[in-house]
Amino acid sequence: MGRNTEIKAKLDSIEAAITELENLSTEGPFVLFQEDTFYNIEKGRLKWRRMPDREELIYYHRPDTAEPCISQYRIVDVSKQSQLKEVLGLALGIKGQVKKNRTLYLVGQTRVHLDEVESLGSFMELEVVLREDQTEKEGQKIAHTLMKKLGIQEQCLLDSAYIDML
Repeated sequence: MGRNTEIKAKLDSIEAAITELENLSTEGPFVLFQEDTFYNIEKGRLKWRRMPDREELIYYHRPDTAEPCISQYRIVDVSKQSQLKEVLGLALGIKGQVKKNRTLYLVGQTRVHLDEVESLGSFMELEVVLREDQTEKEGQKIAHTLMKKLGIQEQCLLDSAYIDML
């Protein structure tokens, strides 16, 4: 199962974040449209992600906290599996849907997402992709350092997923 340290923050100005990220990033920007359908489950979150070129089923579990924290995830390619999506909806029930335009930048081992989320506004997510030999503390340190460079204030950090804000 993959692991990353992540944060999510509300942005007042996406333009200011773009300017800073263009100076810091090693790759990007990559612009992606994503439509996530969330299912009702008891532990963690399960979503079907539709993108123009592929579809993925993603399970992840992370504490609902505003601090940088570990998220464990598993991603399965489900392109051309629309019947499976229908069966999951029937079996589990659909919690809701999130539509967003995401701009992805890579800063070292960190994926930085600038998200324009339908009905919610502008956000930034940092995902420090941890190697097997890295600890949660190392991921938190990387996240805090990047937060400072990007001017992300603690009071802007969010403790929930987009689906929970709708």
